[in-house]
Amino acid sequence: MSRTHLVIIPSYDTGPRLAETVAGARAAWPTVWVVVDGSTDGSAAPLRAIEDPGFRLIERPVNGGKGAALHEALEAAAREGFTHALTMDADGQHPAGRIADFMAASHAHPRAMVLGTPVFGPEAPALRVRGRRVSNWWAGLETLWSTRGGEPIGDSLFGFRVYPIAPLLAVMRRSRWMRRYDFDAEAVVRLAWAGLPALNIPAEVRYLDRAEGGVSHFRYGRDNLLLTGMHTRLMIGFILRLPALLLRRGRP
Repeated sequence: MSRTHLVIIPSYDTGPRLAETVAGARAAWPTVWVVVDGSTDGSAAPLRAIEDPGFRLIERPVNGGKGAALHEALEAAAREGFTHALTMDADGQHPAGRIADFMAASHAHPRAMVLGTPVFGPEAPALRVRGRRVSNWWAGLETLWSTRGGEPIGDSLFGFRVYPIAPLLAVMRRSRWMRRYDFDAEAVVRLAWAGLPALNIPAEVRYLDRAEGGVSHFRYGRDNLLLTGMHTRLMIGFILRLPALLLRRGRP
């Protein structure tokens, strides 16, 4: 088992896809934790039978959101000495076959957040693809001059990525936000503000239809409103940081 890097999979009502995703992750990496976030569809039941020291199932009684589920697992992982966590969705969209590549990149660049940049197939909903460009544009502006020694943020919303745990927890403990769909984008912006470099790696993303067992809890109105509020907060933070950023850029 890895003593430093683990995979964390948050899940909410993802049905049979959860067990398939977990099997793929366990085949690729020896330490996999799953956080079932108040699911009511019975998807956790097959996982309770897994007997493996590298596997852990955390069941939350009430749904609190992706960020809240990850926060609980990250706190537990930090207590057990893990330093980095690869996060991936439970619905089969993210490529388990790329886990080892991302972990290797994290071992080579331990200070960096290793960010997946999605490679979309023809089945990807055009509205989702275009909509994320808006969030990416705002994240690029909010992290202007902040990604020291790294690359610009390639994609702010793709949840297949490796985080250094300690700085991520430091950010989350100071904030009452980042607990739901706003987690991925706000985490990457605030970690860039904290001085973490970014390393972008392309990764395939699959959008599964209902016949394939695809499940999506994304709601265009609700979640876009959440992202709008998040980027408003982050822009205010960027403006407040702007004098110090300009001063730093002006130094020889």
